[in-house]
Amino acid sequence: MPYPETLVSPMRGELTSIGFEELTSTEAVNNVMTDQKGTALVVVNSVCGCAAGNARPGVKMSLVNDVAPDKLYTVFAGQDLDATEEARKYMFPYPPSSPAIALFKDGKLVHFIERHHIEGRPAQLIAENLKAAYKEFCN
Repeated sequence: MPYPETLVSPMRGELTSIGFEELTSTEAVNNVMTDQKGTALVVVNSVCGCAAGNARPGVKMSLVNDVAPDKLYTVFAGQDLDATEEARKYMFPYPPSSPAIALFKDGKLVHFIERHHIEGRPAQLIAENLKAAYKEFCN
């Protein structure tokens, strides 16, 4: 069962308020991932504590930077079930993970941060990891 929208709405807003586009259907995921040009950051959002305390704040900090992805997308695990499942297909060979952060360049996965790299790590460390990936792939 998906989480109630009243619970996840503020968590969605943490990313959409800074420019992330929500992908809430399989079609939406495939539309943005097929024939993708440039760079795209895809965040698998979640209601867990590590998403609130580490992942979302780390992502937000990472975007205060001279170099950033061209596009910002998010799917919500436990809420947008079909969209999340479809997005995870593009994140292969990594197993399903939420939260998770994926960077794509020209439709290819080039950097991935799994939940076990988010849990217990400060948001600043996640931000620095992403900034290094942006520097390498978003120029």
